[in-house]
Amino acid sequence: KRYRRNQSIRRTTRTAVTAARRAVSGGDVAAAAEPSVRQAISVLDKAVKKGILHKNNASRRKARLAARLNQLENGTPVQ
Repeated sequence: KRYRRNQSIRRTTRTAVTAARRAVSGGDVAAAAEPSVRQAISVLDKAVKKGILHKNNASRRKARLAARLNQLENGTPVQ
C-alpha cells in the first residue's frame, strides 16, 4: 500500500517539475511560467511533508526552478 501511494506522489512530483521546466525553458513569458513553477514548488513541499522526498532534495529542485524563472524574468538566456 505504501509503495503504491509513494509512487503516485513521486509521479505527481516528477510531472509537476517537468511541466515547470518546460514552461521556463520553452521561452515563455515569465508571467506565463510562474504558475507552473509555483505548482511544482507546492507539490515538492507536500512530498517532503509526507516523507517521500528528503527536504534537501526538494530544496535543491526548488532552487533550480526559481533560478531558471529568475533568468527568464531578467531576460538572460535560460540554460
